[in-house]
Amino acid sequence: MTTICPSINTSFPVPSTKAMPLSPPETPATPLLSKAISDPVPVPKDLDDLVRLLHIELGTNGLACEGVDVERVKTLMASYTSNQHDWEKYALFDKNRYTRNLVDDGNGKFNLMILAWPETTGSAIHDHAGSHCVMKILDGELQETQYYWPDKIVNDSENTDSGLGSDNSDDEGNKPKPMTVKRETTLRRDEVAYMSDTIGLHRVANPLKTTGSLSLHLYTPPYDYCKTFNERSSKARSSGKCVFYSSKGQKLESCPSATYLKCSLTADSK
Repeated sequence: MTTICPSINTSFPVPSTKAMPLSPPETPATPLLSKAISDPVPVPKDLDDLVRLLHIELGTNGLACEGVDVERVKTLMASYTSNQHDWEKYALFDKNRYTRNLVDDGNGKFNLMILAWPETTGSAIHDHAGSHCVMKILDGELQETQYYWPDKIVNDSENTDSGLGSDNSDDEGNKPKPMTVKRETTLRRDEVAYMSDTIGLHRVANPLKTTGSLSLHLYTPPYDYCKTFNERSSKARSSGKCVFYSSKGQKLESCPSATYLKCSLTADSK
C-alpha cells in the first residue's frame, strides 16, 4: 500500500528561545487489510447469505482491489457448508458438456456460478484472462491438473500445425512442446481451491464414472474470453465467448445448445 507522506516545510524560521512542546507524531494511515486481519470471517447460513457476504467482502473492486485479502475470501467460501436445498435449482446438466450456471453477477465486479460436470467430462487447459478464481466442491469430486505456462505462447493461427503435436517446421525453436504438469489435486465436497494466471494454467475434470459433480466458482473480475491450450503442442487459441447455460435457475433460451457447445471450454474428446 502506498504510504501517504506529510508535506515538507521547506522554509526555515529563526528558532525561538522559548521551549516549544513537541508535537505528537502523525498517526500513519490504517491499511485496508487491517480489517481482514482483525475481523473474524463470518460463516454463511446458506448460499444466499454467502452471496450477501461476498458483496460485502469484495466491495466495489473485487479481488483486484489492494484492500481485499484473497485468503479471507477463500476462507469465506470454505466456511459455507454445501446444502442441496441451496443449489439444486442451479444444477442444470447438459450431456457430455459441463455447464456454467449463473448465481450472481456481483454488480459487474465478480461472477458467482455453479458448474455442473457430467460424469467423466472435463475442461480444456485454460488461463483465466487475469481473473482470480476460487472454486468450491458442492457435490461429487473434481480433479484439478495445474500446468506451467509454455516458454513461448504460439497461437494456432500463427502456424499450420494441426494442434495434435505434429509440425513440419525446420526451426527447432518453433517445434511444439507438450505442456508440463505442475501438480494434480483431487477435490471433494466442501474443499476449496484457488487459481490465477500467476500460478499457471489448469484443467478441471470430473473423474467419476457414474455420477455428476457440482462446483461453485467465484471469478473476479468477470471475463468473457480466455485462452485454451493444446496439451500435446502447448499451442493456444482464443475461446469462444464464455456464456451461461442458465441464470438464477432458469435455462437461457438465448443460449441454444449448438451455440453453447461452440463456446464451451469442455475438452475436445477427439
